Amino acid sequence: MEPLLTARLELRPVTLPVVLAALEGRPRREIEALVGAEMPWTWPSRALVEQVFQASPDAIRADPGTRLWGDRLMVLREGPPRVVGSIVFDGRPGSDGTCSIGYGVEESSQGKGYASEALTACIAWAFAQPECTRIRATTTAWHKASMRVLEKVGMRRVGEKQDPDAGTMLVYEIDRDDPR
Repeated sequence: MEPLLTARLELRPVTLPVVLAALEGRPRREIEALVGAEMPWTWPSRALVEQVFQASPDAIRADPGTRLWGDRLMVLREGPPRVVGSIVFDGRPGSDGTCSIGYGVEESSQGKGYASEALTACIAWAFAQPECTRIRATTTAWHKASMRVLEKVGMRRVGEKQDPDAGTMLVYEIDRDDPR
C-alpha cells in the first residue's frame, strides 16, 4: 500500500512490524525507525494499540492485509517527519460493503485540521476500493470537535448506540454515492 499525500500530510500505511513492535512494548526509538518519523511521546502506548487493534497479535500476523486494511499514520510533510495522528479502519469492509473508521490526533496537534484532511483522503481511498460502499464512524455524544470533523468530511449522523464503557455513541455514515 502506497502512502497518500495531502497538502500537509503524508499518510503512511501502518505495517505489521510497527503494530507488533508497539504491542511488544519495544522502545519508541525502534518504532520511530520502523515508521521513519518522530513519534509523539504519548504514542504508541500499549493500551492505545490494544484498544485500536483488538485482535490478538497472532490474528493480526495471520492476516495483516485484512486487519490493517487502509490504516495510516499522519506524518507532517513540512519539517522533520513527525507523526501527529492516525486513521484506523476496523479491517476490510464486510459483505455488505461497510467498514468502520476511527482517528486520533495527538494533543498538541489538535485543532489544526489534520483529522479532516486525513479523513478526507482516507475516505476517498476507501471508496476507490471496489469492496467499500459505506463508511461508518462513531463518537461520544460529548465530543463536539469530533462531530464537527465527521460532518466536515461529509458524514451524516444516522443514529445512536450504547457502549458499556463510553455510554451513548453517535453513529455517522457516508455512502460511496453520497454527494460531497
